Amino acid sequence: MLSLMNTTHLTQTQFCNLELSDSILQSLTEAGFLHCTPIQDRALPLSLRGKDIAGQAQTGTGKTATFLLATFQHLINDESEKIKNPRAIILAPTRELAIQIHKDALLLSQHLSLKFALIYGGIDYQKQLDSFKSSIDIIIGTPGRIIDFYKQRAFSLDTIQVMVLDEADRMFDLGFIKDIHFLLKRMPEPEKRLNMLFSATLSYRVNELAYQYMNNPVVIKIESEEVTSAAIKQTAFCPANEQKVPLLLGVLKHYQPQRCIVFVNTKKCAEQLQGYLNANGHKAAILSGDVAQEKRQRLLADFQNNRLNLLIATDVAARGLHIADVSHVINYDLPQEAEDYVHRIGRTARFGASGEAISFICEEYAYSMPDIEEYIAQKVPVTAISPDWLLEVLAPAPRKPTHTPTSVRHRTTPPKKYPPKTTT
Repeated sequence: MLSLMNTTHLTQTQFCNLELSDSILQSLTEAGFLHCTPIQDRALPLSLRGKDIAGQAQTGTGKTATFLLATFQHLINDESEKIKNPRAIILAPTRELAIQIHKDALLLSQHLSLKFALIYGGIDYQKQLDSFKSSIDIIIGTPGRIIDFYKQRAFSLDTIQVMVLDEADRMFDLGFIKDIHFLLKRMPEPEKRLNMLFSATLSYRVNELAYQYMNNPVVIKIESEEVTSAAIKQTAFCPANEQKVPLLLGVLKHYQPQRCIVFVNTKKCAEQLQGYLNANGHKAAILSGDVAQEKRQRLLADFQNNRLNLLIATDVAARGLHIADVSHVINYDLPQEAEDYVHRIGRTARFGASGEAISFICEEYAYSMPDIEEYIAQKVPVTAISPDWLLEVLAPAPRKPTHTPTSVRHRTTPPKKYPPKTTT
């Protein structure tokens, strides 16, 4: 999420010194943005001149503003006659990320006459489809729903002048790569559009995608030698499995987090943990893959507006959530993939702030830590568990069964009688 950023991670380059229109600069000034972040400083001068960009940067470093500003300026520079079909498309792997990009786009385009269509699955199907009845300049959304509308001929991709692929590595992880190929093949040739790709990691498969569908992109890597942000203080504990809940309660009591995300590996664990936290005086909500979209948005709004300060999340929330002022991330379960560790703890220390990441190296997932430390090229300090950190736990009330067991159901009709079997 765009917000006023700590100046310690900004460069000396000012937006007013870049080739941006006065209307864009006015929006930036009103939003409180004067200086570029490193990725903006290196990418914008090139993309504003029409060069394709394949960028790698840590999450929360200003990637969204980078591609939005370049997209807006490219469309402003276009002097061709106004057309009905979209001129730019921004593809995101998750609904949450698409929603956040749309919010940032509205903020930075306040003084422009651009129209957006926000397209994602799970909600407002007809309303989203109806948005194409008027002229749309920029589509922002997830691949599946966009393809659905494209096949219904709600719009054409023939007029796309700017293509943005955000969190490209996540597209592979979530199985969207066939959808990406489908869409990119139906746009004008790479030489006829501005292309921008951003990814937390520029792996071989991401680079292959870039060179297949982009026009000789310039590769930009920010802080590539440091996988995790130095602003995140990382610590770990080594609890036995039965100590995890008491230790979590102790950690929450000790740190008193302003806004905290607790990551677990399964929905079942999330539900059990929510029961324990609620029973012990903490208001906690669950964000997992099968939570309905309207509820997800409501939970995130409560979290952002301090009506809720504790979120239990599976890895669906590790990427694409741009929430300011998350003070603590707790890995109640260590992730089974090293890259997921980086994306989880990247929910804190965003926009120049600092934060803490606390991990439980438990018996079940301890095998993940060597791979994590090798991936981030550093050791995570382990803190001894003192007895006063293991709090007494109140057990949650047993869940009420949703169905009455057959054995105690009241019969509405007498049991059917069968004649006795006979033998010959």
